[in-house]
Amino acid sequence: MTDNKEPVQKDENSIILERRSKLKEIREKRIAFPNNFQPDSYAKDLHLKHDNDDKEDLGKSIEVIVAGRMVLKRVMGKASFATIQDTTGRIQLYVSRDLINSEKEPELYADFKRWDLGDIVGAKGKLFKTKTNELTVEVSEFILLTKSLRPLPEKFHGLSDQEIKYRQRYVDLIVNEDTKQTFLKRSKIISDIRNYMQTNKFLEVETPMLHPIPGGATARPFKTHHNSLDMEMFLRIAPELYLKRLVVGGFDRVFEINRSFRNEGLSVRHNPEFTMMEFYAAYTDYQWLMDFTESCIREVTQLVSGSEKIEYQGKIIDFSIPFDRLTLVEAITKYSKEFSEKDLDDKEFITNALKKVGHELPINSGLGAYQLALFEEVAEEHIWNPTYIIDYPIEVSPLARTSDNNSNLTDRFELFIAGREIANGFSELNDAEDQAERFKAQVKAKESGDEEAMYYDADYIRALEYGLPPTGGCGIGIDRLVMLLTNSASIRDVILFPQMRSES
Repeated sequence: MTDNKEPVQKDENSIILERRSKLKEIREKRIAFPNNFQPDSYAKDLHLKHDNDDKEDLGKSIEVIVAGRMVLKRVMGKASFATIQDTTGRIQLYVSRDLINSEKEPELYADFKRWDLGDIVGAKGKLFKTKTNELTVEVSEFILLTKSLRPLPEKFHGLSDQEIKYRQRYVDLIVNEDTKQTFLKRSKIISDIRNYMQTNKFLEVETPMLHPIPGGATARPFKTHHNSLDMEMFLRIAPELYLKRLVVGGFDRVFEINRSFRNEGLSVRHNPEFTMMEFYAAYTDYQWLMDFTESCIREVTQLVSGSEKIEYQGKIIDFSIPFDRLTLVEAITKYSKEFSEKDLDDKEFITNALKKVGHELPINSGLGAYQLALFEEVAEEHIWNPTYIIDYPIEVSPLARTSDNNSNLTDRFELFIAGREIANGFSELNDAEDQAERFKAQVKAKESGDEEAMYYDADYIRALEYGLPPTGGCGIGIDRLVMLLTNSASIRDVILFPQMRSES
């Protein structure tokens, strides 16, 4: 018995040349890429239904049609075994020269012996169990559907180079089951979030991805040009301002699972193209939002993981306990004992503390911006279990409603888990005149060199002038949530095709 494995001494180019030669021979004999074969069974379904059947039960001529990529092949003279992999799993095939050869295709078994790992094949036959009790298809009809010209990675090592995994996700999905399971789980997470929102009477909507004015977040946008209109446009950095326009229009509860784009650096937490879920609910506030967001994440965690406690990078995250709530100042003093609340009222003190870690802010930044910067430096990475940081300074929250208790703060929160921001929400600013002044302040900041500051959006101000009811709005980072629930260390592990530098 031999394993049909590419000889170690061959380089990839010689293997490709050999396979191209085989394809040429196929083209000369028949249609090289037939399109007239349809399977009626999947591997996983067959195993679930028949793995516990005894051999006698399978003697009732259960005929199936299967298709998939050949990932194993063992040639044994007049009979051989092969394993194919479809979208659900693997199933073994028993291929006998006497069974598949016919007057129409007398050389089929000989052809099969020259097929390669990675080829996509179709087979029809009856189910049976081998001596080792493995469910197998006894093939009566066999067809090569797609000739694979490139060899799969060596089967015992799979695809381990991280950069190649990201660049060639199609290969990663073929050979790494863990990768496949991550993206199956990602799909379930998004589906469960959507179901949760719809159950709570939220309407799913779609808003533009090309914006004449970038808005809804402080971020550097991607620019493009519309030829027919001869105007500069921007890829969406957030759907917020359009979603709130819909609340003005009378849709009290709306949400969008959206692709957004920010012209920022790459890291284990950042990809320039990413997925968020933003939602807005009229007649609610940021306190309601925190309770709702907590409930949503807890339920999705339970549905996806089967528990409200998960392991992430070797540590437990407990979603079952109420999420903690801390102000910026409380978080800084909790996670860095060298600072007192009195220190954090002193802008000069914070300035010196930030300089020590190489972080400098524009001179015209206020105390709130300095407190936020210090929080990001000394506290954020230490927050493990779900924690809301609340009551953000007004100068770093241009779309949030001013607190009734402190005019320097807003009714805003950010949710942190495992040292990173997962969600951002607030009671929406629905005072058109106040919002106009905030936009003007953002424009001044942009003119002073802040590339992430917002533009003045006159149409959004006009929408607010028609009247936005009291509203709470929140955005949840889907990619980062998926990272947590799939125990993935990098955002690239949960995005099918992450952004990469061009190959040299």
